[in-house]
Amino acid sequence: MKTIALHNLGCKVNSYEVDVMQQLLQKHGYKIVQFNQKSDIYVINTCSVTNMADRKSRQMLHKARKMNPEAVVVAVGCFVQADAYQAAQDEAIDLLIGNNRKKDIVEILAEYEVLRERLNAGEEPYEALLQSGEGSWEDGSEKEEVLVFLRKTLGNTTVVDVKKAPFEEACVEETAEHTRAYIKIQDGCNRFCSYCIIPYTRGGVRSRDPKQVIEEVKGLVAKGYREFVLTGIHISSYGLDFPKKDPATALIALMKEMDAIKGVARIRIGSFEPMILTEEFVKNLKEIKSLCPHFHISLQSGCDATLKRMNRRYTSEQYYEKVELLRRIFGNPAITTDVIVGFPGETEEEFAQTKAFLEKVAFAQMHVFKYSRRKGTKADLMPEQIPEQVKTERSNCLLALEEEMASAYRETFYGKEVQVLFEEEKYIDDTCYWIGHTPEYISVALQYDGDLTNTIQTVMICEALNKDYCLA
Repeated sequence: MKTIALHNLGCKVNSYEVDVMQQLLQKHGYKIVQFNQKSDIYVINTCSVTNMADRKSRQMLHKARKMNPEAVVVAVGCFVQADAYQAAQDEAIDLLIGNNRKKDIVEILAEYEVLRERLNAGEEPYEALLQSGEGSWEDGSEKEEVLVFLRKTLGNTTVVDVKKAPFEEACVEETAEHTRAYIKIQDGCNRFCSYCIIPYTRGGVRSRDPKQVIEEVKGLVAKGYREFVLTGIHISSYGLDFPKKDPATALIALMKEMDAIKGVARIRIGSFEPMILTEEFVKNLKEIKSLCPHFHISLQSGCDATLKRMNRRYTSEQYYEKVELLRRIFGNPAITTDVIVGFPGETEEEFAQTKAFLEKVAFAQMHVFKYSRRKGTKADLMPEQIPEQVKTERSNCLLALEEEMASAYRETFYGKEVQVLFEEEKYIDDTCYWIGHTPEYISVALQYDGDLTNTIQTVMICEALNKDYCLA
């Protein structure tokens, strides 16, 4: 029995895909071990969203090589897809697998082992290599040595053209969490924001067959999961590639079908683009009983000039109208967002406009990111790149604002009864609490002697326990 260690970098979609790979490997006899242990095989599911993410991916691949120089080190995902030729030059990596071959990891590892054994026996397995249909890299340069070719990749069959690939159908049976499961319903993006490499590493929009989604949810419900988070690279495009369906219709239909499954207590949406939020769409959302009033709506900047350079397809005023629509129909939903500071050309005035807009919206939570250059994107070539020190100052300013807004939103629930799905016990300042979340994803801590795992309880929020938890 060979041991295999997996490590994930990046988004929730990546995390879901690691669960799928681990499940497949276990079914085929591999023993899963912790990544910090010595292992026969290391699989790193990489991220390439920024230059820093690329660097972290390389660091983890080199760490795996150091832990066991004789191991097979496998780079999987966006780092590979972004530049397979460059990745293949890295001596730490044995095998490259692109985004749409993750489901084939068992077969690829088996084929790689056969080819490696033939090479170690002194053979030159040209025939097997040629059967892969590959003789050169995408840039046209020839693979000069079979040894290098074998050590690096089975050929670009492992790094397929994601622009033309169908949805990579896979299904999880269980996840690391015991109450909440992430469900991948979509892959790829057609938007081409000027700072983003994802359309190149993930390809165009591919949507998952709703029948497959429902089957996966039913299987997880049978195992006790109660909350389901729909995730994808660009969820607002779900169904764009379906015949005679638009994303709004496809999403609503999918969620209504999930809502009808006995045992589904909560449905969350990973993220929305603002322009999908029409009055009709939001009213349809309201009819889905298990839908949590927690909406993550991508913003990135509150300044229209910056949004235009980012190639975001809305204005700050349009965004605000969508937020007000959600509040009119849902009352006091949690509105959360992402914000990038220090985008090329962002002046002090533009940053001030963004800050004022954030205060106007009054988010329940914000994720603040310093702009990070990414080779291969339009923003990387833009003039007026912002110094790192300025980015840090602006980030710190917005992080302080985020803490104020998050606290103010939580305070609106003080003295009110809420439904909490409890997940685990946790010690906070030497006291043991049960930890769970409201439908708005407010973290709640409760002292209780019994077992509350995976139960929904009605409690009253009293006050803040600390900046992260409310006390019930």
